[in-house]
Amino acid sequence: MFFLYRKRPPLLGIDISTAAVKLLELTKDGQRFRVESYAVAPLPPDAVIDKNIAKVEIIANVIKTLVKQSGTRLKHAAVAVPSSSVITKTISMPASLSEDELEAQIELEADQYIPYSLDEVSLDFEVQGRTEKNPDMVDVLLVASRKENVEDRVAALEMAGLKAEIVDVESYALENACNLILDQWPGYTPEQTIAVADVGSTMTTLNVIHNRRIIYTREQGFGGKQLTEEIQRRYGLSYEEAGLAKKHGGLPDNYLLEVLEPFKQAMAQQIGRSLQFFLASSSHRTVDGLVLAGGCASIQEIDRFVEGVLGIPTVTANPFVNMHLAPRVKPQSLNNDAPALMTACGLALRSLD
Repeated sequence: MFFLYRKRPPLLGIDISTAAVKLLELTKDGQRFRVESYAVAPLPPDAVIDKNIAKVEIIANVIKTLVKQSGTRLKHAAVAVPSSSVITKTISMPASLSEDELEAQIELEADQYIPYSLDEVSLDFEVQGRTEKNPDMVDVLLVASRKENVEDRVAALEMAGLKAEIVDVESYALENACNLILDQWPGYTPEQTIAVADVGSTMTTLNVIHNRRIIYTREQGFGGKQLTEEIQRRYGLSYEEAGLAKKHGGLPDNYLLEVLEPFKQAMAQQIGRSLQFFLASSSHRTVDGLVLAGGCASIQEIDRFVEGVLGIPTVTANPFVNMHLAPRVKPQSLNNDAPALMTACGLALRSLD
């Protein structure tokens, strides 16, 4: 079992992505959340490959650095495995079973639903509620991931001096943070269909939310690494230098028109293609709004650009809009990093929701 829904004491949200590690600490300040600390650090290109941790020790050292840099005193954390490495299945079980009986029964029956030996997987479940057509049964969400996906992340935290209290799934953490975004959306109702395009370093993930639940997910191999590599190639920079220049500026005048503009066009097209796949495969006729998340959502005015291309009301994700900030948190830095902190935010909320 890896306990993705169990509530815990205050937790650091630690998001390990292909290009960076992000750390976030939240507390509850009355009815509002408060950002106590956060930090982001890049990863070398070979530390995480295809969302699998290739070099645990490098990840651990980066987490250590982030803990020191952020000033947090917390020693417990929530981390997430990639959605693409997880198998989910909703099954029906008798409503009369206690939680212990339910756990025992699921462990007995899980091999029917999981295409791996149960010795090779970490398993968890959450009761979703009564089965619609049979009140004597409950729907149970079964979640399984191969053990190495979980163990590598737990090991990296332990080497960094932290304890992994929760191993979540990236899409569930994102869904958790998205509720903060939806509450900011003008005139939002749960019946509306909102798409969240998370454009990271190597992958664009489209999640579609209806009734505050993710109903569709699609991944495409497109991300900010392509922009970094084009900067590197065109201006003769190292990969690290190109990444810094992309974030902080200082590139030649032709960068905006000849490099950034084509990337923005490609980004809008990739999101549009994923939306078309969703509309073609579901009963939904339209998408009411689009949220841009991930590192590429920090490109200036990208929400206006994508809205112009796709014709869908578009906002850039910032889950911290209505939060208080601790004195050590710099508002401008947090604002810049906010779209890339959605998963970390969803993880940090696990001990508060």
